Amino acid sequence: MKWVMRLRVVLHLAQALEYCTSKGRALYHDLNAYRILFDENSNPRISTFGMMKNSKDGKSYSTNLAFTPPEYLRTGRVTPESVIYSFGTLLLDLLSGKHIPPSHALDLIRDRNLLMLTDSCLEGQLSQDDGTELVRLASRCLQSEPRERPNPKSLVAALTALQKETEVPSHVLMGIPHTNSCSPLSPLGDACSRRDLTAIHEVLENIGYKDDGMTNELSFQMWTDQMQETLDSKKNGDSAFKQKDFRTTIECYSQFIDVGNMVSPTIFAHRSLSYLMDEMPQEALNDAMQAQVISPIWHIASYLQAAALSALGKENEAQSALKEGTMLEAKRNTTAGHK
Repeated sequence: MKWVMRLRVVLHLAQALEYCTSKGRALYHDLNAYRILFDENSNPRISTFGMMKNSKDGKSYSTNLAFTPPEYLRTGRVTPESVIYSFGTLLLDLLSGKHIPPSHALDLIRDRNLLMLTDSCLEGQLSQDDGTELVRLASRCLQSEPRERPNPKSLVAALTALQKETEVPSHVLMGIPHTNSCSPLSPLGDACSRRDLTAIHEVLENIGYKDDGMTNELSFQMWTDQMQETLDSKKNGDSAFKQKDFRTTIECYSQFIDVGNMVSPTIFAHRSLSYLMDEMPQEALNDAMQAQVISPIWHIASYLQAAALSALGKENEAQSALKEGTMLEAKRNTTAGHK
């Protein structure tokens, strides 16, 4: 899980604990990573399985004693401070990617050996300041004296300050396609939502030119040398696209487009994907938009815009383009069914 998503998880959990505290709701016992669930939008939630019936509930912790709040071992009672201790162990899980006993983690912290405490998968994703702040929060939560631990409200404030990419939906950070049960994504829509360029290429290659009225063997009323060169450019571009030689595809289709005698949304779509393959997302977006200018209700143009916008980091706009493509494709399928 990406660092920014891990931070979002603990913020949501801290907010849930603050809500329970402010509303006088039942305490939570045995808080651990297994209690974290994700809703249909991939946002983190706490399972109600760990909620106690009342604050005097004597139900014991089911975790290893090494992870149990020290005061619980003395009294057998779960208090709000006990829950904060468990939250501290979750912070360690998030940072390390492992279930490290608090005593061992605190030894590493005291020795300033944060490298041993940090998940190697996070290399390059978190700043030293972020890591230091999270370790500080975990240390405060794991204080042996319950009264020295922070309350949920202060945890929410501290974790809110660490959040990044707040406008990016959770399902995007998790790398999970977001589907609507009423309008499931088609293979092309799904491929574009995941930016699976190989899958997009396979779909476009299978569709060919059937959506824009052009055929692989174009006929012209007037033949000139320039027309012949234009036709050759298209054929060479088609061949390069099929062979996945995307730089040659861009070059050949550009020659075809620059002549300006003919327009084809399919060629703009093919060149758009080729630009994506060549890591040129802005050019890919320009071509996808041009394909839509030529054919305003063509769903493929919207889907390619979604893939290009996602590559540019414009996730909200990408989701809008994906929804538009889904609606256009559904409308197209409905119209074809009536025929």
